[in-house]
This record gives sequence, structure tokens and C-alpha cells, in this order.
Amino acid sequence: MKKLLKVLSKAGFDGFLLMIATMILLAYFLPKPGMVKEPVSLEEIANAGVSLIFLFYGVRLSVEKLKAGLANWKMHIVVQLTTFLFFPLIVLAFRPLFVNAGFELLWLGVFFLAALPSTVSSSVVMVSIAKGNISAAIFNASISSLIGVVVTPLWVGLFIASATGDFDVTDIFIKLILQVLLPVIIGISLNSRFGAIAEKYKKQLKYFDQAIILTIIYTSFCKSFSEHLFEGFTVLELVGLATGMMVLFFAVFFCVGLLSRLFGFSDEDRITVLFCGSKKSLVHGTVMSKVLFQHSTITGIILLPLMLYHALQLIAASIIAQRMARRKEV
Repeated sequence: MKKLLKVLSKAGFDGFLLMIATMILLAYFLPKPGMVKEPVSLEEIANAGVSLIFLFYGVRLSVEKLKAGLANWKMHIVVQLTTFLFFPLIVLAFRPLFVNAGFELLWLGVFFLAALPSTVSSSVVMVSIAKGNISAAIFNASISSLIGVVVTPLWVGLFIASATGDFDVTDIFIKLILQVLLPVIIGISLNSRFGAIAEKYKKQLKYFDQAIILTIIYTSFCKSFSEHLFEGFTVLELVGLATGMMVLFFAVFFCVGLLSRLFGFSDEDRITVLFCGSKKSLVHGTVMSKVLFQHSTITGIILLPLMLYHALQLIAASIIAQRMARRKEV
């Protein structure tokens, strides 16, 4: 148990997930601060924070490392196809079950989760614990984040209009370019000067990322609770959603494992594919939700599947990584 708690702590599980739960409770009991517009709203602070997150992310991205990572192209293709094609197609197949039952917004949240890039930090941590290919994990997680800037809105855009009644492609992509892509490009251009400094203070930058994410979650749930959007969900339905997220994780994890064996990957590469291909990024999900979902009152429902998946994937991946590490030690 102590080892498991240590692993979860390294993955950012304990404190951060507790703070997420706290923000949701705070939004329920004290929503007014999240709705205030003057003199400066928390939503405006979160919008500025989104751009800074991606600016700092770009500063830490080395062009040389990305080029070097292209060598193992088969493994990278499997990871990216799993992340951006296999995941969404699985969720798409179950759409009739949600829509016919009157849970289209909830399904859109699950589909949004499926279209997101892989998480960076915890994927690398899990690969490291399981003794996989760490450099390949860093490359895949980084390139996945860049691909997601384009692919995620393209996938989600297919269904936003029917679920929310509004989707302006031009407006969405202008916002993505200004808030996400441009800061990343500027950050990459600054890597040679400030990359070492950003790496030195990556722990502090992680705390900044988490602070912005918590702000987005708080303001999103303030609006959702004020519109009484969660009143239609029973406890049993929420438990069913959590169970579904766990099933989704293991279904992808199992299928990715089969693909790894089919392609004859080494044990180290197979571990990297398993963890990078089955995990989804809470960071990218929360910040991209600010851009993609203009009707911000529904953002709480949209983020709910992602937050459940994030918590469950950390628990499951930590246990699996520990078992893999013990097998290699034998």
C-alpha cells in the first residue's frame, strides 16, 4: 500500500484530485465568485492562463529531441492512431445508447475525452516505473499534444452543433490559433534560450498548470450548477458513467497490447505504447474546453467524463506499472 501511495503521489494523484473534488464542491456551495465579471473575472484569468500554459509547454519542447524521436516511426504511428482514431471510433459506436436515452451532452463529454491527446507527465512517469522506453514516451506525449490542437476540434466539431446548437468553425480555429497554437510556436522558438530554465522550474510550472485547470473547473461548474444541469442525473447513472470510463480504459489498453505484439515491439516499446496509447490529458481537456465549448454552462457536464477517466486511469495505470516493474526485477 505504501508503494502504491508513493506512485500515485508521483503521478500527481493525491493532492490534485483532492483539489478537483474541492473545486466542484466549492462551485456547488459558493458559485458567486465564479460568476463575478467585475473588475476582473476568474474566467478571464483562466483564458490568459491557457495561453501561458501552452507558451511554457512550447519553451520546454526541443526541436532536436522531436527530430531524433522520429526514428521509431512504427511505434509512434500505433500510439497516435490509437489516441486519435481508435479511441473516438469506440465511443462513436456507443452513441445511440446515449442519444436514445436522452444523454447526448454526456456522450459529447465522453467523445471529447476520446478525441483528446495523450497526457504528458503521468504517461512518462508510468513508463519510467514500468521500465519502458522513456525517450519514446516523451516524444509520443509531446507530438500527441501538437496533433491534438488540430485533430481534437475537427472530431468534436462534427457533433458540437447538434448538441449545443452552435458551432462556428472559423471562430473556433481562430481562437485555437491565438490561444493555443501561436503560444506553442513562440515557446518553441524560445527553447534554445529559455528551455534549460523551464526544465529547471518544471515543478513550479506544473503547479501553475494545475492552478489554471482548477480555476477552469471551478468556473465551469459554477455555471453548470447555476443552470441546474446536473439535476437530471442520478447517483446510479454517475456510477455507471465511472464504470464505463474504467471499461473504456481497459478495452483500449488490451487492444493496444495486442497491436504491440502483432507488430513485434520489444518489451520496452510495448510498455510505452500501452501507457501513451491508453491515457488522456486532463490539462489539454480543460484548457481546450474553454475554446471549443462556447456555451460555457454545459462545460461542467462535458468535463465530468474526463475527470472521472483521469482519476481512474491514474489508479489503474499505477497498479499495472508497479506489477510490470516487479516482473522485470524477478
